[in-house]
Amino acid sequence: MTTPKSLPEEFLQYVWENRLFYSNNLKTTIGEFVEIVKQGKRNTDSGPDFFNAKIKINDTIWAGNIEIHKKSSDWQKHKHQTNKAYDNVILHIVEIDDTPVKRSNGELIPTLLLKYPKQLQINYQNLLNAKTWIACQNQFHKVDPVILQLGFNRLMIERLENKTDEILDRLAQNGNDWNETFYQFLAKMFGFKVNAVPFELLAKSLSLKILAKHKNSLPQLEALLFGNSGLLNKQLLSHDYYLNLRNEYSFLFKKYKLKGIESHIWKFMRLRPGNFPTIRISQFAALIYRSHGLFSKVIEIEKLDELKELFKVQSSEYWNVHYNFNKESKRNSTKELGETSINTLIINVVIPFLFVFGEKQNKHHLKNRALEFLEQLPAENNSIIKNWNKLGLKTRSAFETQSLLQLKNIYCESKKCLHCQIGVKIVNNVTN
Repeated sequence: MTTPKSLPEEFLQYVWENRLFYSNNLKTTIGEFVEIVKQGKRNTDSGPDFFNAKIKINDTIWAGNIEIHKKSSDWQKHKHQTNKAYDNVILHIVEIDDTPVKRSNGELIPTLLLKYPKQLQINYQNLLNAKTWIACQNQFHKVDPVILQLGFNRLMIERLENKTDEILDRLAQNGNDWNETFYQFLAKMFGFKVNAVPFELLAKSLSLKILAKHKNSLPQLEALLFGNSGLLNKQLLSHDYYLNLRNEYSFLFKKYKLKGIESHIWKFMRLRPGNFPTIRISQFAALIYRSHGLFSKVIEIEKLDELKELFKVQSSEYWNVHYNFNKESKRNSTKELGETSINTLIINVVIPFLFVFGEKQNKHHLKNRALEFLEQLPAENNSIIKNWNKLGLKTRSAFETQSLLQLKNIYCESKKCLHCQIGVKIVNNVTN
């Protein structure tokens, strides 16, 4: 068992917010009787830690704000004595009282020593010191699974809201053009992590408006995308397909005064041939070709099967026997976007856009549809989810796996155990 030691202010705020402190016979540091009527509401912005608190000191009821520090001298350290925003603090909560604190006018602020069961501190310290995959790994099996199930919805909404911020930022950069923004995010996801950045740069270098002018010609769409990708820059004695792309792009390059990206940023190493950027670019061109007004179609589709069908595209015939220009593959096979890849695109692009578009356009049925699609999609299978499964969790849908990704990446990685329902349950266990 870990010996209790000094913990961050956040822990003291947690104890105060959840009334886990000893509340009998409370007195200020100068002996005044204190009764906590209402501990206040946590302030997530600048200023005192809690606002709208109500306390009784001797016979007088005070309403105002609460500030919490490890040491009372932190008041001066943080220069609160010169900040009038702290003049309405009615009680200063500390663990160590090493100096009196005053408002900017010199008035003494009542100070209360926060006392609580030391087991709380030990429990939290054990989590902070853990070196396991997640801090609570050795205690995870003791937690009622219902607690986690109840938290899935909050985690999922939170994850979508995080993605919403990113989408809205890009939307503003694109002059509120939803089609262009969706196209850029879709392109980035077509890179499937390894080539996400090159694909995103490609989309930014080649506006959807230009592609839309050639929506009825797949060869021209491929020429534009392959040309701006930089992958047509090599002089090769190649198949007519390659030469035709070069010739077509040469004309379109001059017509639109295009500026492509460097070919060296594309990654081929350690990728399965079916995931080569050449294959993905051809599939991306096919998607644009067969789905003019793609974002509008995505918004209109109500059934998941129809949405998946929209993304069932395959690369051009040339790629049936090639994985790279001028290099033939050993076998002939169509390169169709697979089920797992389609699910990934829907989870990471379509669903966040449905959610944020529904939010901004006040179309709540789209937000509900996004959540319904997540519940209908199968559970993801990646290293994080595999580790959750090893801990005994049986994930049933993408809704659950996305929630678990949020839990791991945002809470477990930063050891935000005091903001996690599982962590809270473990910290609050003072019967051990």
